[in-house]
Amino acid sequence: MRAQKTETEARQEQIIEAALDLIGTEGVYALSIAGIAERVGIVPSALYRHFKGKDDVLDAVLELIRTRLLANVTQVREETPEALPRLKSLLMRQVRMLSENRAIPHVVFSDGIYSGHPERKAKVASIIITYLGNIQKIVEEGIQDRSIRQDIIPSTASVMFLGMILPAAIIWNVSEGNFDIIAHAENAWPAFVRCISSKNE
Repeated sequence: MRAQKTETEARQEQIIEAALDLIGTEGVYALSIAGIAERVGIVPSALYRHFKGKDDVLDAVLELIRTRLLANVTQVREETPEALPRLKSLLMRQVRMLSENRAIPHVVFSDGIYSGHPERKAKVASIIITYLGNIQKIVEEGIQDRSIRQDIIPSTASVMFLGMILPAAIIWNVSEGNFDIIAHAENAWPAFVRCISSKNE
């Protein structure tokens, strides 16, 4: 069992969540130490006890997104050994995560996050590539157990999978939430399955 969070860990988590909330409502360029501190309910100088500055907070935000994405992969692996149910569960987990946090598309796709910061750009790329790699592995397992067609290219299928999420997330974001991203995922899933399932050969 994980030890109880220290006061410092709890405060750092509050700060990261406040930064995500601020990005989600006002955009990346509105992010400031003063704005984060106000949302947490502390003075700006107190925030510097936990993070060196805004760049340090942004790096922590990226790490939180990576952790949540990969946690979803771990959880679907625990739910079922079968590739297609795993992929559907992962799809729905990710769209629910996006629907609950508008900041994620801002963070991953805004050049304001990594413009002038090659190391942070590489970190964003690493998050996306690692996530795609996990999807690809599930597809490969489906090919091995023959639930997924033998002629499917796993890397291509993984990008197609991501394609069910990202454009919808962008539409949902720019429409101020007036696009049902969860209903879209439910409707897109059968089309994806028809493309890759061995039952449709």
